[in-house]
Amino acid sequence: MPLKTLFLNPPSFENFDGGAGSRWPATREIESYWYPVWLAYPAGMLEGARLLDAPPHHVSGEETIQIAKDYEFLVLFTSTPGFPGDILLARAIKAANPKIKIAFVGPHVTVLPEKSLRECPEIDFVCRKEFDYSVVDYAKGKPLEEIPGVSFLKDGQIVHNPDAPQIQDLDSLPHVTEIYKRDLDVTKYNVPFLLYPFVSLYTTRGCPAQCTFCLWPQTLSGHPWRKRSTDDVAREMAQVREKWPEVKEFFFDDDTFNIQKARTIELCAKLKPLGLTWSCTSRVTTDYETLKAMKEAGCRLLIVGYESGDPQILKNIKKGATVERARQFTRDCHKLGLVVHGDFILGLPGETHQTINNTIAFAKELDVETIQVSVAHAYPGTELYDHVVKNGFMVGDNKMVDEGGHQLAHIQYPGLPADDILGAVHRFYDEYYFRPKAVFRILRKAVFDSGERKRLYKEAKTFLKLRAARNKLVKQHAQAAAARPASVGMTD
Repeated sequence: MPLKTLFLNPPSFENFDGGAGSRWPATREIESYWYPVWLAYPAGMLEGARLLDAPPHHVSGEETIQIAKDYEFLVLFTSTPGFPGDILLARAIKAANPKIKIAFVGPHVTVLPEKSLRECPEIDFVCRKEFDYSVVDYAKGKPLEEIPGVSFLKDGQIVHNPDAPQIQDLDSLPHVTEIYKRDLDVTKYNVPFLLYPFVSLYTTRGCPAQCTFCLWPQTLSGHPWRKRSTDDVAREMAQVREKWPEVKEFFFDDDTFNIQKARTIELCAKLKPLGLTWSCTSRVTTDYETLKAMKEAGCRLLIVGYESGDPQILKNIKKGATVERARQFTRDCHKLGLVVHGDFILGLPGETHQTINNTIAFAKELDVETIQVSVAHAYPGTELYDHVVKNGFMVGDNKMVDEGGHQLAHIQYPGLPADDILGAVHRFYDEYYFRPKAVFRILRKAVFDSGERKRLYKEAKTFLKLRAARNKLVKQHAQAAAARPASVGMTD
């Protein structure tokens, strides 16, 4: 028998959407959670294993410690914002169960393996990059010295085993939805722009795009694009339709679901007879024919990373797309009746007050159904991080999140302080959603769908509360900055 293993997406800040399923770990403006897909694969390979997704199931730290007493091996998916709290949890788990072995996985320990191990001696080893087979091999008794892709301390010295080869045969991995059915409650997962309840999964790994800010391709999944066979995906989707008749939508959370036209059209032909409602990620480079095939196969919504409305910023971040192409793509989606959720980032290299205004105007011109506006976060291991550090653009304390896990701006540029970037996030939301068109869309939803009305009311209350807190923080920082020169002058 393998070691009895607990795969843990740990409790952290209240409502924190951590690293195991989120490319952008933070507490959202509106409570939402993605599925811990990365942990589900190895959790399906070990007899007696359990996947515990603490945040959406509201499992506390103390409850997690009690649960971990029954296990011999803990695999914890950490993130850069969550790491300080995660190592405190690891210490408490080890104190309560001294014999348990602990492995940390995820981008943070991939990039900083030695630093992570030395900061927390309770961690027995870390896995770099993809960790599916590394943790399974350890649970089955393979010595650490023989496992590719792991780092550990031996007699006080760091040992980095050679990298594990990337997994090429994705069809050989378990279907994550089987593990969800076993260990998770799908009603605990909510993403505001998806139908409720929803289930998310991957059909590919890796992303050939070179976006400088994107975390997973640079630290976890890599750039080489690997795909499941369309037959394997269709088989899983046929099964989930039977498993969860109550699920309203399935989401393909690939880094870039439709990057290869032929494969996308082939998969759509196999999804169409199933009669499912599904959504996915998309790049603006997707052409009309592909979008049409997706719509006809049941696709409802696309998450699209527009990022910026400034052409030079798109070049700076190596987006591989233009504002002109984004406009045409969006027109195509509107024509086909595909809903678009647009993602934008403020604070990328080259940002100024004017480029922020340009991006807000660009978003209003596109007029997509919903948007998400984030502040740029430079995660260790990304090209953006190297650029920000090299040029001295990082804010002094380098805090990514506040005490509640909400995003803080930790990058600033000459003439554009971090607080101005954070303040612009809410100006962006205000200018976008308080337009007659956008207000009408929201009211129409509320009038014709009572369930959606309750959801919208709850989400609006949460968002406005955070908005007020952030505006207060920005004002406090501005007042402190204004008072600083005066106090220096008085002491002189």
